[in-house]
Amino acid sequence: MKFGFDIDDTLINLREHAFHLYNRKLNRNVDISLFHDLDKVEIHELFGMTAEEGGKMWKNSLEEIYYISCPQYPDAAETLQKLEKEGHEIYYITARPKEHGERTMEWMIQNGFPVQKDRFFYGMNDEEKIHVIKDLQLDYYFDDKPAVLETLRDLPLNVFAKNQSYNRHLDTPRITEWSELFDLLIEKAE
Repeated sequence: MKFGFDIDDTLINLREHAFHLYNRKLNRNVDISLFHDLDKVEIHELFGMTAEEGGKMWKNSLEEIYYISCPQYPDAAETLQKLEKEGHEIYYITARPKEHGERTMEWMIQNGFPVQKDRFFYGMNDEEKIHVIKDLQLDYYFDDKPAVLETLRDLPLNVFAKNQSYNRHLDTPRITEWSELFDLLIEKAE
């Protein structure tokens, strides 16, 4: 089978990592519970920033956010390794900008994710992911963003939301922990 995965906030805990980074950089102590209650992807409002200020902060912090100690979700790499060992094809489809694509692929490999270069897609807008997913004819796809998940509703594909506070309103099957994946696949097959 063909499995597709978004990276940020699906396989790695990027936004929470950025949240802690912002607290340190801004010398703030915004409570983590506020982060876990957010109903949107962007985190800048928690720090009293406008969208423009938040965009600038994000852009100026990308090196630290993307590559310095960003944690993966528990069991994420191990689960994908097991899928690959069972003979499944693993595809990564990320909206990370082109200038970060090759380095992101290297980071994923260094952090234990099974990556084949011809199965790693990047440098697109969230809305453009649907075209890659359709062309690949994936069997399963996992993402966190409502805008992406909603575009996939009518495809002949098993779509799962990586559970996040900002996607709980969606009526989409979800995965909370990567250790649940094989049980979810058994349920789907029944």
